[in-house]
Amino acid sequence: MGIAEILATVDREIALLQQVRTLLGGSATAAKKRAGRPRKVAPAALKPAKMKKRRLTPEGRRKIAEAVKRRWAAQKKAAAATAK
Repeated sequence: MGIAEILATVDREIALLQQVRTLLGGSATAAKKRAGRPRKVAPAALKPAKMKKRRLTPEGRRKIAEAVKRRWAAQKKAAAATAK
């Protein structure tokens, strides 16, 4: 019995043992559990819906501009009163 025959016999035994291990303990290449906390995957139904972009009407823009001008006028009047 030469070295080549011995190596062939050992290889057959290894292959047989690997098959037995797979049958008894599950696949050797099965996915292992990851260590740590599992990732949180939100279902599609629980995801918040995108909000519509809100746009100002020309009338709303005009009202805001008038309110800002009134505020500036009041601040300017108060500053002038304290400066005297």
